[in-house]
Amino acid sequence: MKYNPEAQKNIEDLLVNYKSIFTDTDCEFDEIFHNFTFDECINSSGLTKERIYLVILSSLISNQSLSQFKVYLECAISYGISPVKIKELIYQSVPYIGMAKAYDFIEESNYVFDEMGISLPLAGQSTTTSKNRHDEGLSKQIEYFGSDMINQMHESTPDNQKHFNDFLAGYCFGDFYTRGGLNDQDRELITFCFIASLRGCENQLRGHIIGNVNVGNTFDDLISALTILLPFNGFPRTLNALNIINEVSEMME
Repeated sequence: MKYNPEAQKNIEDLLVNYKSIFTDTDCEFDEIFHNFTFDECINSSGLTKERIYLVILSSLISNQSLSQFKVYLECAISYGISPVKIKELIYQSVPYIGMAKAYDFIEESNYVFDEMGISLPLAGQSTTTSKNRHDEGLSKQIEYFGSDMINQMHESTPDNQKHFNDFLAGYCFGDFYTRGGLNDQDRELITFCFIASLRGCENQLRGHIIGNVNVGNTFDDLISALTILLPFNGFPRTLNALNIINEVSEMME
C-alpha cells in the first residue's frame, strides 16, 4: 500500500520525520486516511502551511487526541513553527474547552519542548495587568464583534448573570486575547477551530464567525479550515459548521 503522489509530497513537506503507526498493522485504513487528508483535503484548502498546523493542533486539543497532538506538535516544531505560537495556541484553548481538557496538552507540550531542547519558560507574552485587564479585554471584544453586539449582550443579560459578561471581558479577552505571540487573525481562526471541533456550541460559533470576518479572515479561510479538519472532526460537525458559515454569510451580505 502506498500513498498517492500528492499525499506523499504533502506528508514529506509537512510531517517532518513522520511515520504512521498504522503502516504495518492497518495498512488499508492508513492509505485511505492519509490519501484523503493529505491529498484531497489539503489540496482543496487555501491555507498556508503554518495555518494548516495551527488548525490541526487546535482540533486535536478540542478532540482530546493527546497521542496525535504529540505527533503533530513534534512535526510542527521540526517544520519551524515558533514554540511561542504553539504555546499561545494551547493557552488560547483554555477559555473555550476548559482547563480540565487543556491541562494534559500544556503538560505534554512541556515534555516535547524539553525533549527537543527548547528551554522553558518561554518569553512572557502578557500585555495587561490586574488593573487594566477588564478594560483591555472589553476593547478587544468591541474590536472583534462591534459595540452594538457587545452592548446588546450586556443589555439582554439578567442581573444575576452579568458576572459572566465580566468574566468574558477580563478573563477570556483580557487575559488571553491581549497576549503576544499570535496575531488577531490567527487567534480568532484557532478559536473558530476549537469551537467547531466541540459539540453543541453552534451559538458561539456564529459569533466567532463574525469575529473572524471583523479581524480580517475571510469566509473562504474558514471553509479552508473546515476542509483541513474534516478527517479529524468527521462529517457531522463539519457540515454543521459549514451550514452556520453559510447562514452568517447570507446575514452579512
